[in-house]
Amino acid sequence: MGLQSSIGYEVRTPNLVQRGGQRLASSSVGAKVFAPTAHHVDKLTLRLTRGHTTFAGFLAGIPVLTITTTGHRSGLPRTMPLLGVPIGDDVALVGTNFGRETEPAWVGNLRANPRATVEHRGMRVDAVAREATPEEREQVLGDAARIYPGYDAYRARITTRTIPVLVLELPPS
Repeated sequence: MGLQSSIGYEVRTPNLVQRGGQRLASSSVGAKVFAPTAHHVDKLTLRLTRGHTTFAGFLAGIPVLTITTTGHRSGLPRTMPLLGVPIGDDVALVGTNFGRETEPAWVGNLRANPRATVEHRGMRVDAVAREATPEEREQVLGDAARIYPGYDAYRARITTRTIPVLVLELPPS
């Protein structure tokens, strides 16, 4: 049993309205609006729905999980809702940061301390992050774009850095 099975994580096909939400969110205007606000709205929506859905899940049909890392500077818990990309029975995270040129903070947190807690629909497990292999990275980036086409737009906008891909796995027993 891997991480996906442990939290019941699955990718569903978005409906017509959700596909429109995806186009809006992946546009440069959408990225400017959602980058600084989406995680706050997702956290509120998660709280209101008792962990069962996020704003991104409702608006765009994006399968979101919540990851809690340890801040690499502060040492404090940092929680972020993120799209997870299935890879085998594990889940990968893609550090596009809405197509911005800076890496998201959670990437630095996981690189400094790879232990994290992953939650999805009320299920919570401990996980360990690792950098994806080059082959896994290409697979995950392709799969991510099939789940959420905005990843292709983000990749086109990111020109000065390599997009990080981290794989979350259950810790060894």
